Amino acid sequence: MSWQSYVDEQLMSDIEGQQGHHLTAAAIIGHDGSVWAKNSKFPELKGSEISDIMKDFDEPGHLAPTGLHLGGSKYMVIQGEPGAVIRGKKGPGGITIKKTGQALVLGIYEEPVTPGQCNMVVERLGDYLADQGL
Repeated sequence: MSWQSYVDEQLMSDIEGQQGHHLTAAAIIGHDGSVWAKNSKFPELKGSEISDIMKDFDEPGHLAPTGLHLGGSKYMVIQGEPGAVIRGKKGPGGITIKKTGQALVLGIYEEPVTPGQCNMVVERLGDYLADQGL
């Protein structure tokens, strides 16, 4: 399966039991910041955004004082899993980032999608890729 297929068929598909509800934007990005695949609504990355996210995985809490920035948007960092998952909130929406051995799986959501639904979609794919050694 191509990286774009993972984005299109796994991350951007309808959420189970919720016809028409899906993530707003999603991407798979290498640890070095290279974009492996994304949907058309995923924001353009700016400056050190990915390196800052990677630093937070290495040093949990790094982003808490300044917030998580992606595509120029700022998210308040909320409880995640140190070294594995970063979650952010912005108004009625937010972001989930799951780290695998080689990549970051990112999902951005807006209402009516809930934080839990976004977490489930992003983390399930991230766990699968990690199990595949990716």
